Order: sequence, then C-alpha cells, then structure tokens
Amino acid sequence: MSDEESKADPIIIKKYANRRLYNTGSSSYITLDHLGEMTRAGVDFKVVDAKSGDDITRSVLTQIIMDEENRGQTMLPTPFLRQLISMYGDSMQSMVPPYLEASMAALRRNQEQFRKSMAGAFNPLESIAKQNMAMFEAAATMMTGKVGAESAAPADEASELSDLKREMAALQAKLDKLAKS
Repeated sequence: MSDEESKADPIIIKKYANRRLYNTGSSSYITLDHLGEMTRAGVDFKVVDAKSGDDITRSVLTQIIMDEENRGQTMLPTPFLRQLISMYGDSMQSMVPPYLEASMAALRRNQEQFRKSMAGAFNPLESIAKQNMAMFEAAATMMTGKVGAESAAPADEASELSDLKREMAALQAKLDKLAKS
C-alpha cells in the first residue's frame, strides 16, 4: 500500500460489545493505549461499532483523553472544560469545532518553531563551550610546558590554539611589564 493510499484510507478499528478493539489493518486485538500511540504517531484510523457499523471514533478518542487525564496527564483545565460544556446548545456551538481545530493547528506550528529555535539556541552554546575548552587546554599547556593536545588536534584547531597561545603570551608579557613597574 502506498503512502497516498494509507492517507486516504484510515485503518478500520472494530469495537465489539465486549469492549475489545480489533485492528483490521494488523488483524490483531489492541487496547486504548495502542490507539493513543497510533494517534501520537499520526496514524489515521476510524473506530466503528462492530455490530451496527456506526462511526464511534469521537467517543473512543474522548475515552482515551479521559484515561490520560485520570492517569495524571492533565492538559484540560477545569475552567476550559466548564466553558466547553456551556457551549453545547449555544447558538455559537457550530463555530467552536473549526475554532478549536485552527487553534490546535496554530499551537502545533508554534511548537515546531519553538523546537527549532531551541535547537538553534544550543548550537552557539556548544561553540562557546568548545572555544572555552580550547582556551583552557592552551593555558594548561603553557603553564605546564607540556605539548600533546595540539598534536592530536586538526589543523584548524591547531591554528586556533597557536593564536590563543600568542594572545596568552602577549597578555603574560603585559602582566610581567606591569609587575615590574
């Protein structure tokens, strides 16, 4: 089955009267936890009542949310739930689903941008840490007079170390001159 076919045709999950769930895609019985994992993985599925054929996906997804909430994985604050319940039967009820979908889509986009920003923020810190380590090694080499770390370093790092050594030597010369004054 191609990627396009799998996106077009959701996996059918049959729910039996005994509350068992049967994944027709893998020909196996699964649990609500499996459905939660499938949802997090972005797998499209449809849950149908095995006897009537009715689509019960929404109620099963709601059940998964309630199970997560009961495990202490709370994401739905009580005031939000109260507001949501109060919207049922309201003249604006039909506007709530598209609004919530758009809000969740925006949250996902912002979440992805935040993750990218955080990944980019740590790269400069890594660079600074490497520079600090090189300076520390250069200073330790100058103080002990031992050579070794620079011979194992690549050419770019070796030239950086040489530059740092020259700068350290110039600073040491200035300190010596100030001490003699």
